[in-house]
Amino acid sequence: MPALPDLEPLAEAMTAWRRDLHAHPELGFEEHRTAALVARALRAAGIEVAEGIAGTGVVGTLRGTGAGGGGNRAIGLRADMDALAMQEATGAPWASRSPGRMHACGHDGHTAMLLGAATWLSANRDRFAGTVQLIFQPAEESRGGAGAMLAAGLFERFPVDAVYALHNLPGLPLGTVAVPPGPVLASSDTWEVTFRGRGTHGAKPHLGTDATLAAAAFIVALQTIVARNLDPMEAGVVSVGHLAAGHPEAPNVIPAEVLVRGTARALSAPVRDLLEGRIGAIARGTAASHGVEASPVYTRRLPPTVNHAAQAALLHRAAGATLGSDRARDHHPPITAGEDFALLLEARPGAYAWLGTGDPAHPEGWHHNPRFDFNDAALPAGAALLCGIVEAELGA
Repeated sequence: MPALPDLEPLAEAMTAWRRDLHAHPELGFEEHRTAALVARALRAAGIEVAEGIAGTGVVGTLRGTGAGGGGNRAIGLRADMDALAMQEATGAPWASRSPGRMHACGHDGHTAMLLGAATWLSANRDRFAGTVQLIFQPAEESRGGAGAMLAAGLFERFPVDAVYALHNLPGLPLGTVAVPPGPVLASSDTWEVTFRGRGTHGAKPHLGTDATLAAAAFIVALQTIVARNLDPMEAGVVSVGHLAAGHPEAPNVIPAEVLVRGTARALSAPVRDLLEGRIGAIARGTAASHGVEASPVYTRRLPPTVNHAAQAALLHRAAGATLGSDRARDHHPPITAGEDFALLLEARPGAYAWLGTGDPAHPEGWHHNPRFDFNDAALPAGAALLCGIVEAELGA
């Protein structure tokens, strides 16, 4: 297995890539500069490159020469490339040069780690037999990049038997890897309810039907779903994120229509079904009790990210062999954020791991924070683990 010292000579190059990407963030499906940098680095390492997949996606294909060039298995390693629509406040020399855009989730680090792993693997092809598909995905942040790549024929054009990904986690000690055996992240769905009543003068509420009051009662009642409908041993989230009613210059008008929008999260399909059903039922019941109409719409965006047992076990073994058993954990509590790698895990067996970037000397903050900055000290560990996965799956 490759060890951490094997990848440390690439730390300088990975740091340079990471900071360049951080300084030039691009939103989902706009990663043209990022994709070009990735393609150049892969070609410089002697790797076959396909560009323009789902717009800005890139796939590098690397064939091992171990065991005489044999081996029919193929695996995928995925890194996300997109940034977020946020204003950066790190003050770092490599801070974003694009106002209102920043790498606040560490995708710049993920891309740099996979480029480092690709470079090392290309120089050590005799250590594995089979094929590695290096998948650089656009638009992970709520714009549907994984689904778009699948729709563009990702696994038909670049077949894999299993697929893997890493994500940085500031809450884990630096260089530690955690591989949950089952659910890793929650489903990520959106919902909205439009309440329609009969608008009236604010001083004469008896002449109308109050959609605002119905919406307020609905928002309060939503909290009974998790508190009273969900098994206490299960996890679910229902949150309101948007409320629109009336006009700020007309506070003396009870509006005829109110829109409420929010998110719902679950770690399993049955809980997801429960949340969808109860949101709609509460909306309709509340509306009926207030004499108004309700039109609920529930949109399923991403399923839960659930590791496959065999691949999670392999990933954990690779982490122990590559980084040391004291740095490899075979568990971590699920997190209720969402991740579109879930779609790849529905299409192929695979696993997703957390890579610790926590370091008291590097207070980079948490994801989606204007002061977040990926911890470059984690780059060699992440790249070494990616190489370790290849050898665990395809080792000659």
